[in-house]
Amino acid sequence: MTGRTRVLWLAKGLGRGGAEQLLLNCARHVDGSRYEVEVAYVLPWKDALAPALAEAGVRVHCLGGVPGTPGRADPRWPLRLRRLLAERRYGLVHTHMPVPATAARLLSYGLGGAGSPRLVHTEHNVWDRYRPVTRWANALTYRRNDAVVAVSHAVERTIPAARRRPGAWVRVVHHGPDLAGAPQGPAARAAARTELGLPQDAFVVGTVGNLTPKKDQATLLAAHAELLRRHPGARLVLIGTGPLDGRLRAHAAESGVADRVLFAGSRPDVPALLPGLDVFTLSSRQEGLPVALMEAMTSGLPSVVTRVGGIPEVLDDGAQGLLVEPGDPAALATALGRLADDRELRERLGAAARERARRFDVAGAQRAVEAVYEQVLRH
Repeated sequence: MTGRTRVLWLAKGLGRGGAEQLLLNCARHVDGSRYEVEVAYVLPWKDALAPALAEAGVRVHCLGGVPGTPGRADPRWPLRLRRLLAERRYGLVHTHMPVPATAARLLSYGLGGAGSPRLVHTEHNVWDRYRPVTRWANALTYRRNDAVVAVSHAVERTIPAARRRPGAWVRVVHHGPDLAGAPQGPAARAAARTELGLPQDAFVVGTVGNLTPKKDQATLLAAHAELLRRHPGARLVLIGTGPLDGRLRAHAAESGVADRVLFAGSRPDVPALLPGLDVFTLSSRQEGLPVALMEAMTSGLPSVVTRVGGIPEVLDDGAQGLLVEPGDPAALATALGRLADDRELRERLGAAARERARRFDVAGAQRAVEAVYEQVLRH
């Protein structure tokens, strides 16, 4: 392989979700002497990370219409993808999320000969999460991939055996966050709490994620209501937005905890806000490997998180945080209360979390992905 290979990263959107943030983190660590990376996405209104990618030197293509335009994506986006593949002559297309991946597998096949790019796909979620039509289309085209990267062993195990190729076709790569230069220490804690309008002496639990059924913040709100019976000054911070925003706010009001819950919305400054928390939590029912958890661990926060997906692969119960079963507000409240009562335990778990997070380096993860690129390009 000589010269630079032009690579297209293809995603559904560039909002502030974990998979999208992963693209930005990795873009900052691409070996530019070997790969020229561009990014294309389908949903024009999910473009929050597009400016940061451009700032990192990545050319960005919006396939679904004018960036920032609300509503549905232009249904002609597959034609635009086809045109982009033909014009830019990518050596490799790396897909993220099954719908655009399915389109890329079908459209690249028709380019033929030397014009057909190699295909690498990153699996971010367990297959059970996909809707039936999406799962069906993904399955029918899956063996077109030249290689698959799974974000955790839990995700890798859900790929149906009938859709795999023999050999080392699937690689598991644990991605880490990119928090170089993120603020830490007492001053950062005070600044974060001032920014969020939180009392400096309150016990603060926080979570980061889209407000969707998968993340199950309703269980977290119920757990917070229980926690407040023993710790009435506690605060809960929800960073993120999504379709359940209104319903969750109503739920908080109906439960009588609205004045102890902060809906912070989508934030571009999450690394600067994490020091303001005492404990990070996730009430998710499904996960691949949540970027938000990796960021919290890197920031030295103890966590109370559900035992789902790849979470137990990076956090040991009682060592870097506490694991609870999903959909159990009582268990979640008990674990949060345990940390609220024991500052020494919080400090011990937080220090261990920071040390564990050193294993999951975003630059090292990008090198591992590029090793996959090298293999498929060579063969």
